Amino acid sequence: MTEEMTYTSELPGERLDLFLVRQWPELSRSHVQKLIEGGSVWVDDAFRKANYRLKGGETIRFLPPEPEEISVEPEPIPLDILYEDGDIIVVNKARGMVVHPAAGVCHGTLVNALLHHCRDLSGINGKIRPGIVHRLDKDTSGVMVAAKNDRAHLDLAEQIGSKTAHRIYWAIVHGNIPEEKGIVRGNIGRHPADRKKMAVLREKGKPAVTEFRVLERFGEYTLVECSLQTGRTHQIRVHMAHIGHPLAGDPQYGPKRKAPFSIQGQALHSIRLSLRHPSTGAAMVFEAPLPEDMEKILRKLR
Repeated sequence: MTEEMTYTSELPGERLDLFLVRQWPELSRSHVQKLIEGGSVWVDDAFRKANYRLKGGETIRFLPPEPEEISVEPEPIPLDILYEDGDIIVVNKARGMVVHPAAGVCHGTLVNALLHHCRDLSGINGKIRPGIVHRLDKDTSGVMVAAKNDRAHLDLAEQIGSKTAHRIYWAIVHGNIPEEKGIVRGNIGRHPADRKKMAVLREKGKPAVTEFRVLERFGEYTLVECSLQTGRTHQIRVHMAHIGHPLAGDPQYGPKRKAPFSIQGQALHSIRLSLRHPSTGAAMVFEAPLPEDMEKILRKLR
């Protein structure tokens, strides 16, 4: 049974629903509003509406929803496999594909496809994320590695954590970056006003460092190569937007004006992954060519 949680409000004037979204960022605002309407929330032992303005100092009791049981089934989804052996499988993930199941997404993920293809994935991350050592956003394409056994998983995770495994991305960003290369530093954490977004924060957040270099300029757009010294959620997207050059097509961090080209999500591609094989120790480099949607944009810009 889900445990009841108790909080004390600290921001006078904040809406009740927004307060709860800050406490439970994995829940959407609309979901929280439904829970409030359903009687799962009390403010000083009284029921209040979602738009109730907190006065500060109230005791808020919240009965979170029971976790949904997610069943992950193998599905015959085609995979673009770059390399495979008994320890690892390296794929070129398509833009639009979710990496692993989560609330509301149980089918069509990379994990569903991997389970059908090889079935022998590591179990360290449980039934929902078998074999998943690192992730790409749904609308980011490119190279990903998954582990087929626990020993390989632990080794790959250590490489990513110690930065001995390197990930290189290509992105098309808005604006003309004047520098040939640069480093963006800024702690990244949950956006204070929109819990579905991340942001660069002056206080709190986790340290994040992104290196970039310009590959080609097109006046209103620039093709850049980015490498990560850290691996925060939405890191490249947040850092490039922070310096005034958001990714083309980015629905969360990009400008609201319509772009002169069509792409499903942000123009971001994991083009290269280098690592040490978990069994042999051999240095390995995997590359995935730019997807057709980004190639089409570049042809138009040129």
